[in-house]
Parts: sequence; structure tokens; C-alpha cells
Amino acid sequence: MVRAIRDYYLCTGHKVGFKPAGGIRTAHESLLWLTLIKEELGHDWLCPHLFRLGASSLLADIERQIYHHVTGQYAAYHELPMA
Repeated sequence: MVRAIRDYYLCTGHKVGFKPAGGIRTAHESLLWLTLIKEELGHDWLCPHLFRLGASSLLADIERQIYHHVTGQYAAYHELPMA
């Protein structure tokens, strides 16, 4: 799909956005998507109106990653407040 967006842009000059489906749950998955978009479409697509991650469960994983960075241990999901 990302390559189709790139081809469409090259043919028309019109930028269209992309929102990956499938439930992005981890910070690692979000970084993979960011890398894919930047490599295939370029830096211009890394903005909210052209690329959006719609994953509410992603916030919990980011909080756990920050907790791990600060304490050196991972928190269980029940140890952090729900966002």
C-alpha cells in the first residue's frame, strides 16, 4: 500500500495519507512503521495529516518503556494507571 501511495504521488503530484490498520501495540512496531514510511515515502510523510498511528494500546507500552528506562525493570500492565 505504501508503494502504491508513492507511485500515485509520482504520477499525480498529490500526496495522500496512510493509517496502518491491525492494532499497533508496541513502541517497537510503531518504530518499524515510522522507518517504513520514511524509507518509502520520505520525511514529508512523517506528519499527522499524512501518517497516523491510531493505537490506544500503544500508550501503555510507551509508558512501560519509560518506566524501564528510569528503573531498569519493566512494570506489569496493572502497575501503571490506565490512559
